[in-house]
This record gives sequence, C-alpha cells and structure tokens, in this order.
Amino acid sequence: MFKRFKKNKKEIYCPVNGEVIAIEAVNDPVFASKAMGDGFAVEPLDGAIYAPMTGKVTSVFPTKHAIGLVTDDGLELLIHIGIDTVALNGEGFDILVAEGDAVTADTQLAKVDLEHLRKEQKPSTTMVIFTNLADQLLKVQTGGNTVKAVIGTL
Repeated sequence: MFKRFKKNKKEIYCPVNGEVIAIEAVNDPVFASKAMGDGFAVEPLDGAIYAPMTGKVTSVFPTKHAIGLVTDDGLELLIHIGIDTVALNGEGFDILVAEGDAVTADTQLAKVDLEHLRKEQKPSTTMVIFTNLADQLLKVQTGGNTVKAVIGTL
C-alpha cells in the first residue's frame, strides 16, 4: 500500500544566484550523506547571500561561514557557505545580520568574496540544511537558479 505525501508547502527561496544542486551531489561527505540534515545546495555566481525563508537569526558562527535560522513554525535551517571555509577564520565573509534579527527572503545575510575563496582553494558551494525535519520529507527540484521545494509528511 502506498502512503500519500501530504503537502505542507513552505516557500523556500534560493539564497544566492547560481545553480541549485542536490545535497547528495555536494563534494563533502558530511553534507552529501545528510548527516546534518536534508537540504539542497547552490553553486553561486555571486557572493550575495539571502535568507531562504522568513524567520529569525538564531546563530552566526564566529568564523562567519554559517548562519542558523528558525521559522515562525519552528523549522530550523543552517546556511553553510562554502566547503572547509571554517579554516578561513572569517576572511572573505562580511555578515550583515546578528542573532535575534528577523529576516525575510529580501534580507541579505552576508557578502562573500568568491575570489578570495577561489584563491584559498575553498569551494563556494552553499548548502541550505534543514536540521529538524523529523518525520517530514523534503522534495527539491534541482537545476536552474530557483528552488522548487516542498516540505510535507507521510
């Protein structure tokens, strides 16, 4: 017997201009294996990082490479900018928000110097990870520069 996927649509925006790719295609085993949670990634064309959903900033990592958000209904997500970028200790990142700030998809969270990441040989792949989906499923359509995603339950 098949279970029906109950759609509980949430608007999820692409946090950066670029090509949307499946999380399993990310060149990092922790993200690709979904060890931190399900999500998607973007190969950015520029360094302007925006909030993918309306919510509140819950954390800005001291190394400026990751920002945590929570939506009004409690969905937690992590925007992780680049791969192995923690080693840069904040160089090349300009964070424009602080913990506690309310954000929408129009809110720019950060500016990233993609040329600096290239110079330091750090991939700029940006991940959006949902860390508390629990019994919910995420379906993402990849390709292009827009995210078509649905979060729902079985």
